[in-house]
Amino acid sequence: MSEFRIETLRLILRQWREEDIDPFHGICSDPVVMETLGPLMSRDEVAALVARMYRMQEEEGYCFWAMERKEDAQLIGWCGIIRGRPGTSIEGKPEAGWRMTPSAWGKGYVTEAAIASVQWAFDNLPDDAVWAITNTDNHRSRAVMERIGMVYDPVLDFDHPQVPADSPLLRHVTYRIGRDIWVRNRANG
Repeated sequence: MSEFRIETLRLILRQWREEDIDPFHGICSDPVVMETLGPLMSRDEVAALVARMYRMQEEEGYCFWAMERKEDAQLIGWCGIIRGRPGTSIEGKPEAGWRMTPSAWGKGYVTEAAIASVQWAFDNLPDDAVWAITNTDNHRSRAVMERIGMVYDPVLDFDHPQVPADSPLLRHVTYRIGRDIWVRNRANG
């Protein structure tokens, strides 16, 4: 079986590899990256997360894929699709998600990868919508959600079950885009 791969103009979304652990640990242990995502992660925690993504890809055919920049083959983050976790507003629904090193911020990479991921979901999954969640104050991710055509649904705001009750990251927002709107937006360029 060949390695999973999606190519965009500047990026490759692909299956995780053992050599991705150290650079991804650099991202997941960066206080700037994790400010709106959660606590800094140890190398062992990142290795377990990468292993979980690898298994998810093998078992389900998708995950939050390794995001590699074509020009220098550098791992700059992750982006892809998973099923929403239990206790969230999108439990069992296809969730688009991303995380990226700050040195690559502001260049449109996440938007490019998110578009490719959502397109993959609509091409390969039967669901009628793709969803995204983030901490209320994660304005960068919310901007990406809006750029790709997702709409905020305040009725679905929730306290994330995996975040401590006293954490400023507890409250989460929910965005979605329906298949019909996605198709119409893509057709209109």
